[in-house]
Amino acid sequence: MNKLIITCALFLCCLPAIAQKAPGKWIQLFNGKDLKDWNIKIAKHELDENYNNTFRVENGLLKVRYDQYTNFDEQYGHIFYKKKFSAYLLVMEYRFVEKQVPGGPGWAIRNNGGMIHSQSAASMQKDQDFPISLEVQLLGGNGKDPRTTGNLCTPGTNVVMNGKLITDHCITSTSDTYHGDQWVTVSALVLRDSVIKHIVMGDTVLTYTKPQIGGGSVIHYDPAVKKDGQLLKEGYIALQGESAPTDFRKVAVFDLEPYMNDPVKLNQVIHWLQQTTRPKTAPTPKK
Repeated sequence: MNKLIITCALFLCCLPAIAQKAPGKWIQLFNGKDLKDWNIKIAKHELDENYNNTFRVENGLLKVRYDQYTNFDEQYGHIFYKKKFSAYLLVMEYRFVEKQVPGGPGWAIRNNGGMIHSQSAASMQKDQDFPISLEVQLLGGNGKDPRTTGNLCTPGTNVVMNGKLITDHCITSTSDTYHGDQWVTVSALVLRDSVIKHIVMGDTVLTYTKPQIGGGSVIHYDPAVKKDGQLLKEGYIALQGESAPTDFRKVAVFDLEPYMNDPVKLNQVIHWLQQTTRPKTAPTPKK
């Protein structure tokens, strides 16, 4: 028994050292200063045309804004980090502010998302609305009704849950509801095409496997890109602009690819990440 206790204590003490010495490191996708590491694609516009300054950096925040729009006109926007990832923990800290732009759809009020395993910005067609990807949906409460965040939406994709192929466009998580303009932390643990977990304020709220291309909910795409049935083992990370003004103060990735061939180390690092990324002060949720 004493040996077991000592072994466990040593294991726990070594976890930070494991993460610090290993090849994987935190990558700050948003550097707090500019958008030089990102590509922009807004529906009805060419690649990297940041129409009406939709995506901008102010006061150390990555902002989605519509103050220069007169009408949204289905100009769905996405901003893509320029590097692909396959196995990682993505951490996003966001809040909703201001009012929705005129012309925005009713479902998009206080609605944004982080796209994972996405096609590239360059491979999207000019009028394509959403990238073929998995959306970690970010929602804000309306002040009174339950409205979970960390949901899954699937533009041009499907997933497997409990051994069954899921073709529904959106799957609701088990998270709390977060009203107002409070900061909320949502993460995604992505392990290639094996398992993906959505995490809200440190708690796992949705799990699925075998992400793959298929289904609808995306228009004007290049048929050569939409290879239905193809498993998604890697892709780009993008943030949305769906008509709701949003602030992001953190968008970071811990690369887990160096550990994928060593299950023991992988589990150790994931455990360490779970302990160190859980918010110390939680916002006020309402069911």
